[in-house]
Amino acid sequence: MSTSTVQAVNPATGEAHESAYQVATPADITGAAEAAGRAFGPFSVMPGRERAAFLRAIADELEASRDDLIALVPRETALPEGRVGGELGRTMGQLRMFAALLDEGSWVDARIERAQPDRTPVPKPDIRSMLIPLGPVAVFGASNFPLAFSVAGGDTAAAFAAGCPVVAVAHWAHPGTSQLVGQAILRAAAKTNMPDGVFALLQGTGQQVGVPLVEHAAIKAVGFTGSRGGGLALAGAAAARPEPIPVFAEMSSINPVVILPGAASGRAAAIAQGLAGSVTLGAGQFCTNPGLVFVPEAAADAFARELSDALDGVKGGTALHRGIAESYAASVAARTGRDDLEIVVGGQGRGATGGDHAGKAMHPFVFKTTLHAFARDSSLAEEAFGPATTLVTYASTQKLADIIRGMEGQLTGTIHYDESDRPLSSDLVEALKSRVGRLLLNSFPTGVEVCSAMVHGGPYPATSDGRETAVGTAAIFRWTRRFCWQDMVKESLPEELQDENPLGIQRMVDGKPE
Repeated sequence: MSTSTVQAVNPATGEAHESAYQVATPADITGAAEAAGRAFGPFSVMPGRERAAFLRAIADELEASRDDLIALVPRETALPEGRVGGELGRTMGQLRMFAALLDEGSWVDARIERAQPDRTPVPKPDIRSMLIPLGPVAVFGASNFPLAFSVAGGDTAAAFAAGCPVVAVAHWAHPGTSQLVGQAILRAAAKTNMPDGVFALLQGTGQQVGVPLVEHAAIKAVGFTGSRGGGLALAGAAAARPEPIPVFAEMSSINPVVILPGAASGRAAAIAQGLAGSVTLGAGQFCTNPGLVFVPEAAADAFARELSDALDGVKGGTALHRGIAESYAASVAARTGRDDLEIVVGGQGRGATGGDHAGKAMHPFVFKTTLHAFARDSSLAEEAFGPATTLVTYASTQKLADIIRGMEGQLTGTIHYDESDRPLSSDLVEALKSRVGRLLLNSFPTGVEVCSAMVHGGPYPATSDGRETAVGTAAIFRWTRRFCWQDMVKESLPEELQDENPLGIQRMVDGKPE
């Protein structure tokens, strides 16, 4: 038994919780990984409707735990009850969305090429392929979404839907929340007769528990949402294994916003109001927080005043934990006192953090600089995880497009335009397209709709694999690989590939939709 424990601290008061949770021992990690490995066989070939029942049962168990979760999550995260209720609804909705995907069944992308034994000069074999699950997945809870991106969040829901057992690592800042959710999953597994080992929860930090888990041979893929340092550490451990495994890590993003001249002159106040709300939403602790705004030189001073007015009186929100508060304070401190950065909001001796019981309130900051200064100093493009943004003035859309092409990968990009700005610069659109996973027009990126078409991913280092998404039904593809059967006897083929198509799914047969 471990003698080391993890204990939540209330971010709003600085008081430690009464409950402590034992950190997983090496034997616990090995046991969970090996049990997941044993569960993979029966779980992976289970009919989709049975896995769908499991997912719906998890959602039902979470609903049954609603009162307990809404009481506990704010004490571990300082998130308001309304936000917790909304996030719980999103979590349950994701589970049911993947259940519906399984019920329909066409997600496996079944393809059949029938044999042509009389073809000359070489007979054609019978070839059939579809997506199959990778194996047990290690899922890491996120600090900023204790429900929707944590133990029963999108990574777990997609992995279960694909047929992959999950070993989850609780985030150390909300261990009690993780425990409640993990217990709900285990109850659902028992009620729907899932194989032993289909789910396990481990308490502890990434270094204590996460790296050893990723290094275990039974684990075949990793899902992570968090800092770049944490994601790269796990990706390094996964790559160094005798059998390297894929890691989908969502890490860092500053989500550039471009305001075109017509929009800046015609809608400055409305855009500033929307931007202020987006930057400070959840105290800026969103991966889609707009941390960089390109503004036309001619309108920059007026827009800065509008944004300052919009932020006037906005109080700092509480950091999810002290580590975030300290990182934000360091990021803001690195930007203050520079000759090439003007402080638009947050000056007059006001620090980045402080003001609540635990000293973790994060105050809004807005900086302003030029495109030339931004281009010569890559540190100005680094993420400040909190309610801060930087205005960058530009004179030429063409030059701006060139600078954007040289930026790191991002989750989102946004263009604000007026009719006078049309047609939109194809150079600018293509530049953003090359650097982001989602391009928005005349809105703000902090809302992420959970639906089949959503892409929540982007080129490195927004994610470790820019080909995939962490949100929406397409998230299931991260935990699969394509497998092919050639000249296989009928009784050994999965139902999805049998001639009769007993499941009635959409398929490709001889290169055409069936």
